[in-house]
Amino acid sequence: MSNYEYAKSKYAALGVDTDAAIAKLKNVGVSLHCWQGDDVRGFDTDPTKPLTGGIQTTGNYPGRARTPEELMADIDMVLKLCPGTKKMNLHACYAIFEDGEWADRDKLEPKHFAKWVKFCKERGLGCDFNPTFFSHPKANGLTLSSPDEEIRKFWIEHGKACIRISNYLAEELGQPCVMNIWTGDGFKDVPADRMGPRVRYKESIDEILSEPFDFNKVKPCVESKVFGIGVEAYTVGSAEFSLSYAAMNKEKCIPLMDNGHYHPTEVVSDKIPALLAFFPEIALHITRPIRWDSDHVVLLDDETKELCKEIVRCGGLDGSVKIALDYFDASINRISAWTVGFRNLQKALLMALCTPDFTALQDAGNWTELMVAQEEMKTMPFGEVWEEYCRVCGAPADREWFDEVKKYEAEVLSKR
Repeated sequence: MSNYEYAKSKYAALGVDTDAAIAKLKNVGVSLHCWQGDDVRGFDTDPTKPLTGGIQTTGNYPGRARTPEELMADIDMVLKLCPGTKKMNLHACYAIFEDGEWADRDKLEPKHFAKWVKFCKERGLGCDFNPTFFSHPKANGLTLSSPDEEIRKFWIEHGKACIRISNYLAEELGQPCVMNIWTGDGFKDVPADRMGPRVRYKESIDEILSEPFDFNKVKPCVESKVFGIGVEAYTVGSAEFSLSYAAMNKEKCIPLMDNGHYHPTEVVSDKIPALLAFFPEIALHITRPIRWDSDHVVLLDDETKELCKEIVRCGGLDGSVKIALDYFDASINRISAWTVGFRNLQKALLMALCTPDFTALQDAGNWTELMVAQEEMKTMPFGEVWEEYCRVCGAPADREWFDEVKKYEAEVLSKR
């Protein structure tokens, strides 16, 4: 009996079909964020200038992608090393201009993402999208909530352009495009007016979403945040604001939760079933916060596992939960960062699919047996199931893929 056959029999004794779990996960799309590869720099502004809008990338590990071609080559490496179905996730600042052309963010067009469409088509990928409301001369403070009408109009037009680009991505690639609206708007210290910026923010999002689109193809989201660097005292797009906006606009907007965007004692895993009780669709950005939303590489830690358990338990793998990764670590090899995070999310999802349904024990009040059953799941032979999943997907197993990263670093990254 092979190691996998042994593990399969152990899970079967608990009523779990590991072959079915593997087959299901193999077709679950997860968005891979392009910005891990170049430290959120993009291609539309001066790459030597610091990030703004409450975002910070730390570290200067060699090998950062500097061009679209380098970034695409690095992404190809990650696609090769990770099992499962992937989508791309782009920010608007990754527009690709040719022949000396350049367009400001309010003038971006679908053609500026044609090379990304070609890249995705050749690899069978869908693509999600994000307006970029940071790292721009007109983003030194408030954007969609600015009292300056000219500034606010610029960013509204940017949002509308991104609706059109998202529609283009959806139509060209044949998959819905999740378009996430997040800004770093807020104040470093105690504001005199908390209401005004939020009213302007609401009106700006209303204007963006007045741009015609098919909600079956384009899935606009609003994402909240508790605070960021330079906006420690007040964030315009708070959790209450963003959730309320989505609730009042269900016909054209869904809520997006980033598990680094809440108070340290809050967990998004508990919020998933709460939102799915009211929303037919929600979106997630999965990261790992340390102290604050520091966007560390996703580990196979308790909250990642709990997030994935709730996605599976709530039926989220049917498409009602849109799953994306969001982190950027410049202190380590970026290919490895991407790969570790993606593989850990896949492990957590597969682990959840291999967990029996213990609802009957809970409903019967058998708390002792429930605790025993949940604890004993922690020593089940999951590693063998994961290795089988990698084999089925044609991806390297653990302890194998990192040699390829080291070879790529020596031959490619070190020469940049």
